[in-house]
Amino acid sequence: MGMNVGSGGGGSDPEPMMDINTTPLIDVMLVLIIMLIITIPIQLHSVNMEMPVGNPPNREKPLEVRIDIDRTGQIFWNGAPIDRPTLDANMIETAKISPQPNIMVRPDKSARYEGVAFVLANSQRRGLQKLAIIGGEQFR
Repeated sequence: MGMNVGSGGGGSDPEPMMDINTTPLIDVMLVLIIMLIITIPIQLHSVNMEMPVGNPPNREKPLEVRIDIDRTGQIFWNGAPIDRPTLDANMIETAKISPQPNIMVRPDKSARYEGVAFVLANSQRRGLQKLAIIGGEQFR
């Protein structure tokens, strides 16, 4: 690599360099080429999936238990009004069923939180795992 030092004369102004500095350009191009080389093999990798062979097993639709709570705090088990001890007994029996049924809790918009919290806490205590609160659009 050469360097232009200028003329040896002391009185005149040095001449401006007219050459383009290509070193930064070459550095940027090398970085881009390296990035291209690194990223191309990543994009070409295939995704290996294990697809099931044969027909899927017939699965029965799981049972659904609907628990409604009205605005007065009355609890309904599949449409039938029940009290708290009966709810507790029903949840114990439901937790023993294999596979566990889906529990759909649907509180009324104006129901007190105490009744809803009781149902949720009791279902957790009794080991019910498939629990859903439905009717959330009424709270918007």
